Amino acid sequence: MTTSDQIVIVGGGLAGAKSAEALRDEGYTGRIVLFAAESHAPYERPPLSKAYLKGESPVADTLVHPEGWYVDHDVELRLGTGVTAIERTDHQVVATDGSRTAYDTLLLATGASPRHSDLPGADLGGVLYLRTIDDSDRLRAALVKDADVVIIGGGWIGLEAASAAHEAGAHVTVLEMAGQPLAGVLGVELGAVFAQLHRDHDVDVRTGVTVAGIDPGEGTHKVGSVRLEDGTTLAADVVLIGIGATPNTDLAVSSGLDVDNGILVDAQGRTSDPDVFAVGDVANAETPALGMRVRVEHWANALDRPASVAKGMLGRKGDFDKLPFFYSDQYDLGLEYSGHGGPDDEVVVRGDLSGREFVAFWLDGDRVTAGMNVNVWDVQDDIQELISSRAAVDRDKLADPDVPIKDAARA
Repeated sequence: MTTSDQIVIVGGGLAGAKSAEALRDEGYTGRIVLFAAESHAPYERPPLSKAYLKGESPVADTLVHPEGWYVDHDVELRLGTGVTAIERTDHQVVATDGSRTAYDTLLLATGASPRHSDLPGADLGGVLYLRTIDDSDRLRAALVKDADVVIIGGGWIGLEAASAAHEAGAHVTVLEMAGQPLAGVLGVELGAVFAQLHRDHDVDVRTGVTVAGIDPGEGTHKVGSVRLEDGTTLAADVVLIGIGATPNTDLAVSSGLDVDNGILVDAQGRTSDPDVFAVGDVANAETPALGMRVRVEHWANALDRPASVAKGMLGRKGDFDKLPFFYSDQYDLGLEYSGHGGPDDEVVVRGDLSGREFVAFWLDGDRVTAGMNVNVWDVQDDIQELISSRAAVDRDKLADPDVPIKDAARA
């Protein structure tokens, strides 16, 4: 057992809440204080662009734990209270209410924030972002029949929101600067599959376009249209901006921790200060299963890593052996993705791209770095085993649906 008598967790999302749970599961009996800047109990974010946004599930279904769990497990949950500073020399954090709380060990689970647009008119009423429950509530209220919805950015959030908006009966336009949606993640060929999926559902997907500004309706301070650089004007009752996210590293930077695209940590979340750890979207973490350092904004990362990080905070070994993983649901398409494909990786596909029933593999040389199954199920274990083994593969076998995925590795 560590000599730490008080652990402070900064961040009231999935990673922070699961870390508190993991500490108790490890038998830690000291004081835990969890600062949550939002007024909501810690919740999971994937439903905010999926079932919750569509009105298919209540707030309670998004919660990491029932609110009574924190009392039952002696976790001091300080809702609506953020942290403004870390005083590492004195081992204290300063909260938004002016209070100071001592720590023996500190965990930063501050997450990420939507990248805000500097477009003219981005501050108009009706211009929205999607990160929090309150954001999802505002967007859901705006997704009504025959509303003109313009989504700037064709990433996962933008496309999932487009699916929800279409199902609500809105007229939806997606604007993407790249040649295809998701091109930076999946590549142009697979990005085109998602563009066609949305077009098949009457979503106006425009690629290779640049937005010049967002204009108000006549006589209002609310959005009325979106203007493109080519002079095209699109009517808009609501604009959702989904152009990525940035890690919330301000506390780490101001306190002198090592930061580079997130807080730099080892596989158990240790920062450059031995008494400070980090986990979740904000952490750029060593990932043994990939043999590299990555920062990922995936639900599974916030769900799975806290068990290993809690062990590290308590001075125990706790190898993290899982791969990055995420999933998405859009209309009748479901997918799972494991690993971390690079922009220069070769893509090998088995199955039917046009029918949207396939498995895609990303290869660096002869080694699989990532795999995504689309409307093909019960293959994730084999995909993950192939990635983790780092075995050389036979491309022909990898592309052949009649060959089991695990048999694609060269003998």
